[in-house]
Amino acid sequence: MADEVAMDAEGKLRLLGPAARFEPAEEVVASRPSAAREQAHDLSECIHQAAVPGGKRIPLLKTLLTSACERDCRYCAFRKGRDFRRATFAPDELARLFMAMHESGMVEGIFLSSGMAGGGPNTEDRLLGTARILRKEYGFRGYLHLKIMPGAERDQVASAMKLADRVSVNLEAPNKRRLSSLAPHKAFDNELLQRLRWIEEIRREKPGRWPSSTTQFVVGAGDEKDVELLTTSEYLFRKAGLARTYFMAFNPVEGTPLEDHPPAPPEREHRLYQASFLLRDYGFNAEELPFDRHGNLPLQVDPKLAWARRSLRERPIEVNAASRGELLRVPGIGPKGAERIIRARRQGKLRDLSDLSTCGVVAKRSAPFVLLDGRRPPRQLSLWRD
Repeated sequence: MADEVAMDAEGKLRLLGPAARFEPAEEVVASRPSAAREQAHDLSECIHQAAVPGGKRIPLLKTLLTSACERDCRYCAFRKGRDFRRATFAPDELARLFMAMHESGMVEGIFLSSGMAGGGPNTEDRLLGTARILRKEYGFRGYLHLKIMPGAERDQVASAMKLADRVSVNLEAPNKRRLSSLAPHKAFDNELLQRLRWIEEIRREKPGRWPSSTTQFVVGAGDEKDVELLTTSEYLFRKAGLARTYFMAFNPVEGTPLEDHPPAPPEREHRLYQASFLLRDYGFNAEELPFDRHGNLPLQVDPKLAWARRSLRERPIEVNAASRGELLRVPGIGPKGAERIIRARRQGKLRDLSDLSTCGVVAKRSAPFVLLDGRRPPRQLSLWRD
């Protein structure tokens, strides 16, 4: 492992900020940078326009506390023994730098993760120390996302939840067997999954305003199947109160054991996101998803459309009588569209595709799968092509 080199705080951020790109955390959206951010062009790889919980868009600083790591995860750029330049922030050093950036208008929130050095609890202490300095000493009340480290103690998880707006635990793989091929010295249940369970337990023990929680999966590095990723996602949504599962398509990193492993196609990542939303927001179960005989989703078509072609082609849904849950299974109809349809039906029957369009529905996508007052609407045959 390369030695750490002395450098100032901004120099450390130029190394540690871009390194956080390996951890998807919030919805990153394209946006024209502010004048303050344009002045900080040399830090642009550390600042992301992000949609945080609730939908507000803010400039978000993403960084690691350290890129030093004692674990040897086979896919990871920060793994023990890999030769590259590393850096470490002291908690007060990072807090001071962030507040200077915040006060200048460059950033409004922070995502803070870390490599693991000195064990999970010790690393978590440093993350919590940074957060406490921001909240208690500087009075920062903006958005804060804290990573929960493998092996962090339950009291540390509770402390993170009191300080943060979002907390996350990276599972990396959908189960113990797949994780062992990626990270042979991580314990799936005892070090990782248990922390997500604790987060939900703490929320249930004392109802109130608690941070949302998320996890991340590396896609394509451990030969896992989509059905495994989505079955675990469903469990986390239902049993652990997870707000989001993030998927990161694997890309090989030079100097790691998987440097010759083929990258995962970005289309696979996209389809997994679409399917996870069906589980979280649309009432689908994992076993209903259109997996092929190998347990993977089709890459050429979105999973909701693939399901509808199998299930609704001969049994279209009557829009004027369908429940909200039934409407949500129709391509082109989302949660808002379903609510608008239900409200519109109280004023009279919907008889035309234009009535669906008025409700905010993508009517051309819905047409092959619905009845309007007992009749199939006109549709283009091309809609049936795979």
